[in-house]
Amino acid sequence: MNKKLQVFVSSTYKDLMEERQAAVEAILDAGHIPAGMELFKAGNESQLKTIYKWIDESDVYMLILGGRYGSVAADVGKSYTQLEYEYALEKGIPVFAVVLSQEFLKKKIIALGLEETIEHDAPEKYQSFKTLVMSKIIREVDDCKDIKISIHSTLNDFMNQYDLVGWVRNSNENDTIQLLRDNADLLKENNLLNTQIQELQRELNAKAKEQFGNYTFDELAELFHNKKFEVPARFTKEGEDCTISALEFLILYHDTFVTGVTDCRDSSVYEAYIFHHIAPYYYAFGFMERVKLFDTNAQRIHITKLGSSFYAMLEFKGMTEKRKQ
Repeated sequence: MNKKLQVFVSSTYKDLMEERQAAVEAILDAGHIPAGMELFKAGNESQLKTIYKWIDESDVYMLILGGRYGSVAADVGKSYTQLEYEYALEKGIPVFAVVLSQEFLKKKIIALGLEETIEHDAPEKYQSFKTLVMSKIIREVDDCKDIKISIHSTLNDFMNQYDLVGWVRNSNENDTIQLLRDNADLLKENNLLNTQIQELQRELNAKAKEQFGNYTFDELAELFHNKKFEVPARFTKEGEDCTISALEFLILYHDTFVTGVTDCRDSSVYEAYIFHHIAPYYYAFGFMERVKLFDTNAQRIHITKLGSSFYAMLEFKGMTEKRKQ
């Protein structure tokens, strides 16, 4: 019996379009039926009821978890993505998740920018949800190819582990296999066109990236090179006062600025020093911004999309490796 599983795929939307496309193709290539992909975006209560019905009728629930938490349902204070995930668990539907690795997220930051990739509005809720997801069946992936491999492998495992209802072709119906193949071909063609559009956009952006606000890349690099920070001895490995340029500091602490530094009570003394004495210098250039942490009086300073673009240009020009060595 050639049984086809209906797989409901859930994720945040704008930041994971390429990954959702890869999931659709993998499910179709495996001979199964994707559901929920482009049918729903940020929802409301009535849409959520419809989504729950689709989940009820699906054999498998799959989550793609990136760096965003997603739109929050005001009445319960949880994202629609988390509500879908918890509903599938509650109903006993086989659940698995593909989780984007830190390396994957770094690539997406360069491609899409920090604001599109990393959660800023509700980071605590995102971390809580991610902890829940990581406690269940997950596959960590480094690229879209890994997503496809994970889906094929997991669906094969689920076919053997669970007595899933699935869909069985009726000989009196149209040839759904051919329809699925045609659909897969259209999706691949659409994906190719999207890739070409993205490549053209990258070429246009490459020209624009040479200008950062009121400065060219070379002007900023020189300006940051000439600006010196005095770091007190208590923060250095040598135990002596040292001087470091704004350019070197941005390169060495780029990952720290992506995550952000806070003025929380439990922050380290060095993090507080960076928060108050280093990061503000980059404000004037639009490379850093300050946001209030959810449900606290504390604040976090993190790198902006413009700052990430500047760092990406540094990497492209090979200026980061020399300073990190």
